[in-house]
Amino acid sequence: MSELSKQEVELARDEAALIADQAQDAQSAQIAVRDAETALDAATATYAKAIAASAGDVARLETLRASVAANASSFDELKSASGALGSLSELIEVDAEWQSAVHAGLSDALNAIVMSDKSSAREALASLQRSDAMGAVVLLGDWTTKIAPVAVQGASSLRAFVRAKAGANASAVNSLLDALLARVVFVDLFDRGIDIVLERPDVVVVTSKGDRLATTSLRVGPNAVTAAALERAEVRVAASAEVLTQAESALNLRRVEVVSVRERLAGVRSTQVDIDSRATSVVARRREFDAKAAGLRERKVLVDARLNEIESRLQADQGARSSASEQRSRVEAVLGAVVRLSSIVEGHVQTLEARQIELQELRRRQSSEVREISHRLDEARRERSEIEKQLEGQRERNRRVELEESEVKVRLEGAIETLRRDLEVEPQRAIDTPLPELPEGTNPLARQRELERELRLMGPINPLALEEFTELQLRNTFLEEQLEDVKNSRRELMKVIKQVDQEIQSNFAAAYADVRDNFTKLFAMLFPGGTGRLTLTNPDDLLNTGIEVEA
Repeated sequence: MSELSKQEVELARDEAALIADQAQDAQSAQIAVRDAETALDAATATYAKAIAASAGDVARLETLRASVAANASSFDELKSASGALGSLSELIEVDAEWQSAVHAGLSDALNAIVMSDKSSAREALASLQRSDAMGAVVLLGDWTTKIAPVAVQGASSLRAFVRAKAGANASAVNSLLDALLARVVFVDLFDRGIDIVLERPDVVVVTSKGDRLATTSLRVGPNAVTAAALERAEVRVAASAEVLTQAESALNLRRVEVVSVRERLAGVRSTQVDIDSRATSVVARRREFDAKAAGLRERKVLVDARLNEIESRLQADQGARSSASEQRSRVEAVLGAVVRLSSIVEGHVQTLEARQIELQELRRRQSSEVREISHRLDEARRERSEIEKQLEGQRERNRRVELEESEVKVRLEGAIETLRRDLEVEPQRAIDTPLPELPEGTNPLARQRELERELRLMGPINPLALEEFTELQLRNTFLEEQLEDVKNSRRELMKVIKQVDQEIQSNFAAAYADVRDNFTKLFAMLFPGGTGRLTLTNPDDLLNTGIEVEA
């Protein structure tokens, strides 16, 4: 009997160790789920930042293109006006290493059209006003009265590094440069330039980097929308598109990892069910050990009674004392074995009780983590849906920009081809040809803008719209099915948790009833005339109740 009980205790110990290993695997799976969710959140944030940066770069590129186009149109109109000699930048020469400083000193006058006389300048400005266009002119004039250049300690004049190109108007252009740069000085250090401006409000200071410092405004860096700036913006848009593609690839990779983690999570749930089943088995074995311990204690009581009876007979029969002494020794040996076995059983019962408490705590933690993971999965799906909508909007804007660029190129090529085929003239000759006379009150540029607006209202035709709609519809159906699967899994998990709680309460109630009855009987047998009982501290909550002993 003692050897059989030891084997059963060893089996129970092995079972508890196996349950502990499975619980460790479940904890590792939960850690992997959290790591995958964290990586998905980081990839989602990176993807959102890439979308925002790409949208900002595209907006800046469109603004630069519009500004360059408007400046070019106004420049061509002024350049073709009567009395126009060309832009100031075309009429001057600047030493290479001083170009940034001279451009900053001349500022807006650099790209202004030089007019030969006052009447031509007035007519050109009136034309710009009528056509609602942008532009600037400078009057060549008669600079007989020279403006004396300013002298500032620690600064130098720019006049020696810029001059008029050779030609009929070289002298007048040099006089114009004298007037424009009379109060502009150059410094090497930016801080020194600020000090000069604060001391001399009538002076404009420039640096080799193109900084322009004056009392009314302080500007760092060049201030011009040029083809180079447009090219840099296009390169930046291309780089943003590449970053967006990389972020999208990373996000897709994290999505695949989340799917893999979900599969592993399903395995964790299966492991949790197995752990609960094994815990139930451990509880059953515990009850079996309790029953065996109670039987051993009953046998001990019977042996004690039998020993007392034998001692009484020995007192009555001195002749049988020797035989009784031998029998008593055997009984004491058996009793010692029973006591040792009872102690071993009680120790293992306490171990199993502690292990049962740990398993119950582990089950509660896993249930909480599963609910948290389900909530985070729902949040991640909502964020993914919003990001996909933003991505689709960004793609649509990119497609519109590409279509508009293609349309402009096609229209330009068509116009050039029409000129060569129908009118047999080159584009430059057509540009130089004066505009035909229009009815009074009709503005050619306004009429052109009106026709372009009507074309834009018609809008481009998107041949891929139906295919994109079908793809989005299939994608929406797939996401709805995935969401329904998650909801069903969550409902099934809650049912399993509820069933496990009910099973634990039922098993605990049955075990408590058996232990309570056996305790009352054993107490009465061990302490005649006394009463003892077991009570629950919270009988309405069997999962969290304690046990009190009253004697």
